[in-house]
Amino acid sequence: MEAQAETPCSIVEAQAETRECNKGFSRSYMILKPEEVKFVDLFRILFSSNLEDRKFVDSSEGTAESFRQRWLIFISIVAQKFLMFTSKPMSWMGSVIEMWLNLLSVNQNFFVLMMNLVRGKVVKPDKKSATFISFIGNLDKRMKLDSDIKPGHGCSYYSALSMMASKASYENEAYIETIVKDHWKMECLGFYDYWNDYQEKATTQLLILRDKSEDHDTVVVAFRGTEPFDADAWCSDFDLSWYELPEMGRIHGGFMKALGLQKNVGWPIDYGANENRKAELAYYAVRDKLKKLLSTSENTKYILTGHSLGGALAILFPAILFLHEDKLLLQRLEGVYTYGQPRVGDEKFGQYMENKLEEHKIRYFRVVYGNDMVPRLPYDDEDLLFKHFGTCLYYNRHYQGKVVSELPNKNYFSPLSAIPMMINAMFELIRSFTIRYSKGPEYKEGWFLRVFRIIGLVMPGVSAHSTQDYVNSTRLGSSDVFLPPEEIVP
Repeated sequence: MEAQAETPCSIVEAQAETRECNKGFSRSYMILKPEEVKFVDLFRILFSSNLEDRKFVDSSEGTAESFRQRWLIFISIVAQKFLMFTSKPMSWMGSVIEMWLNLLSVNQNFFVLMMNLVRGKVVKPDKKSATFISFIGNLDKRMKLDSDIKPGHGCSYYSALSMMASKASYENEAYIETIVKDHWKMECLGFYDYWNDYQEKATTQLLILRDKSEDHDTVVVAFRGTEPFDADAWCSDFDLSWYELPEMGRIHGGFMKALGLQKNVGWPIDYGANENRKAELAYYAVRDKLKKLLSTSENTKYILTGHSLGGALAILFPAILFLHEDKLLLQRLEGVYTYGQPRVGDEKFGQYMENKLEEHKIRYFRVVYGNDMVPRLPYDDEDLLFKHFGTCLYYNRHYQGKVVSELPNKNYFSPLSAIPMMINAMFELIRSFTIRYSKGPEYKEGWFLRVFRIIGLVMPGVSAHSTQDYVNSTRLGSSDVFLPPEEIVP
């Protein structure tokens, strides 16, 4: 028997039910549902300012948007639909590229690979082995921490460790255990996959490790960022849904969903059971793990970190702790260190977070390198209203850092800045051939990263987002950027 088609009445009833659920934790919201959009309906959004009668846009009552805002919603849904449609081919392509890169690596180089192929002695990489490196990892293969930055160096040490942990979070479990235990001499507490209620699959990954010695005990939670061929993570990035939480402001819906927002429930303190979930939700699982770890010692603290999307999840984690007034976890949070992090909320949310971070004496450092595209998204303009907040540490191509209140070229796409960015990218490409001589052999860049440098000549923000430049910034930049202005010595 054919399934009965949904009637307009049933659609309205379903929207009303969802709207009532959302009202329990957010009086103002706009939720995009690309999985429910039809081709004809998609274009209708451009010609109607009332979003309430759109099945694929669930919004609070009375929500009306300008044409430009509807255009951005249109772009967001089209991008997500495209990613959903191409998710399997993207994943396959990513696997092929990673396998090829590792095939070259384990066989030393292309010429040795050809010789091994002729002799029938090709070494095949194992995707689950400690030697298999991700697409991101092939851009920067460094495994060791900077020996010149010690635990006693405070924020500069935490920043260097955080960036390396953020980079390691892109790798497989065997690789992570090897690098943490053998190279860093730390305790690997696990690598986890967490559920996304809205995408109905595990999309959020993170690494937890422990840096413990006689004089310090720090747990590091590193959220994985967006992988180039991970359509689910890209959907979270492109999802322009938002929720306005009481007294907090508007928060990026895609990032909240990835962190563990419970569908049609929001952020209750207790973890709601759901038989459809095949894994735990990130926020709740990490919160419970941290409480167990911190309860064993009064001296144990923790830091949150992440690169790209991972940075967005890292700073939203304490936002939900503020919402729940979790005193233990807020007291033990040593700091939040993010790298290439996109904007996560509006101006009201930024002010709320700055006040709360100061109240609880939590340090938050948002590191941005050069013309990195990602920290300049989503736009900071009158239509999207997304704003950065907190201390921004900005590094140029010489890895000279400074504290800035606003990024140069804050929205990236500007005709006036295109030529200067391309010139800067040209110098970055030249630097890739000389840096090993000026800074040391550990800064040597491989052919794969140089390909990205070449792409950066046309799209400067792409190559500037690499983990290589962020690791270099933590190692070559001055530690003075972590000091209050009154403590910096001229």
